[in-house]
Amino acid sequence: MLSHQPPATSHLFAQPRHDWTLPEVEALFARPFMELVFDAATVHRRWFDPSEVQKSQLLSIKTGGCAENCGYCSQSAFFDTGLKAEKLMDTAVVLAEAMAAKAGGASRFCMGAAWRELKDRDTPKLAAMISGVKALGLETCATLGMLTADQARQLKAAGLDYYNHNLDTGPEYYTQVVTTRTYKDRLDTLSHVRDAGMSTCCGGIVGMGEARRDRASLLHALATLPEHPDSLPVNALVPVTGTPLGERVIQSGEIDPIEFVRTVAVARLVCPRAMVRLSAGRETMSPEMQALCFLAGANSIFVGGKLLTTPNPEQDEDARLFALLDLKPMASMAVEAAA
Repeated sequence: MLSHQPPATSHLFAQPRHDWTLPEVEALFARPFMELVFDAATVHRRWFDPSEVQKSQLLSIKTGGCAENCGYCSQSAFFDTGLKAEKLMDTAVVLAEAMAAKAGGASRFCMGAAWRELKDRDTPKLAAMISGVKALGLETCATLGMLTADQARQLKAAGLDYYNHNLDTGPEYYTQVVTTRTYKDRLDTLSHVRDAGMSTCCGGIVGMGEARRDRASLLHALATLPEHPDSLPVNALVPVTGTPLGERVIQSGEIDPIEFVRTVAVARLVCPRAMVRLSAGRETMSPEMQALCFLAGANSIFVGGKLLTTPNPEQDEDARLFALLDLKPMASMAVEAAA
């Protein structure tokens, strides 16, 4: 009788590496699918309980009118997407949304503003939002565009746990996505966030017309940062009519589901201790596809019916998914507010 001996994967169980080469990451993408998912699932179990999935909720606290030309974004002032620009929300409204998110099972609350960069005049109001959310016992996260070193320190002092600043794609494909901000600009903001003592939330978007090498290059860039992202969102492009990349994907079709799972699995292997989040695009993912992603190492999702300006599964849908897959929400690591 023939027996199959699985390939040796002991190198995958070592401590997280920062010396990955791009050919090594490309080789992971090229592994047989079943072996790749098995390896990713094994590494996932080394660092996490595979039955636990973190629930985060994202609120757009300032919508539209962004001065960046990101080709996927409905909020860019460069494109006519029918989205009306709005001012920064009042703190009381944000805190009410955070309380509702916590009541719905979220353990992290993320606040997003459609800005190119944070303005100093807005920092005090944001600090009040952050400290208020923190007092509810939720982990706090914000995505506000580019930061200076001083702004990062102020946000940290207000109680911000995580700062999201995605690389979007690999450096070679980057100018096909956005030209108003350089790759170095993004890396500089991440450096300010790390230096301030905050955790980083950094990932990218797949399905924007990039090649597999570009997806490998994105994960290579993340895996060779001085510190791996603490949260690593993997977004599937949600094509928005009126945006250049949205129009392109509407014509050519979205990323293959198995290729998306491959991306999640490679993310888990090269950044083994990161929270790998299924972010944008879950609205169109089948339960079976999401199950494969969880098996391949995803352990975080956004909940709530809207993800900034794009659709997201409703809470009852996610409740059914968790029940179907025997998943349970991950407990918050934030300090609970005093009674």
